[in-house]
Amino acid sequence: MNASAAVRSTPGDTRQVALLHGLARTEQSMAVLAERLRSEGFSVCNVSYPSRDYPIVTLARDYVLPALRDCFPDPAKPIHFVTHSLGGIVARQLATIDATINFGRVVMLSPPNKGSEVVDVLGDWWLFGVINGPAGRQLGTSPESVPNSLGPAPFELGVITGSRTINFILSTLIEGRDDGKVSIESAKLAGMSDFMVMPVTHPFIMRDDAVGEQALHFLHHGEFARE
Repeated sequence: MNASAAVRSTPGDTRQVALLHGLARTEQSMAVLAERLRSEGFSVCNVSYPSRDYPIVTLARDYVLPALRDCFPDPAKPIHFVTHSLGGIVARQLATIDATINFGRVVMLSPPNKGSEVVDVLGDWWLFGVINGPAGRQLGTSPESVPNSLGPAPFELGVITGSRTINFILSTLIEGRDDGKVSIESAKLAGMSDFMVMPVTHPFIMRDDAVGEQALHFLHHGEFARE
């Protein structure tokens, strides 16, 4: 199915938003952001999915998609998304497998949209597989990796990524500036509407107040706030 088939006309004032956490995390990692969105009047579906157990397409089709249908049963109403890391790739995968999803605006936080050099170097290690599972091994930078096979953004997309790291060992494996897991360049995606780099790290970007404000601004206006 063509990913572009998932795109529909979307009003910016839709009040439904789904949150997709990152690799080896749970919905609790998005709890601060979920509460912030609820306080702004959004109906929030903070999706939990077994990110370490299955390939990306299985996570999207068998876990995230049913959760979205349970939370938001009316297919006519658009759904915004705010994602962290792997969650952004899962959202892109969703767009390729189900054209009935009425995507609203999407905010990705530190997504490996072009893959991560960390996976290129460490992905074949036994311990990496134990910690990150099959989905983690699909996030390399090769043209055949899942992020690089999904194509341009098929929805209105804003990307926020970080420029600080607390994992200096992993940062030595990454070309250019990075947030400890993903380079600034790798977070970009063809077709995105806006892009912003903020002084935050990969593990905590979704809990940062300023990042939350920018995510809200994009959901309301389709762009990030700048002076």
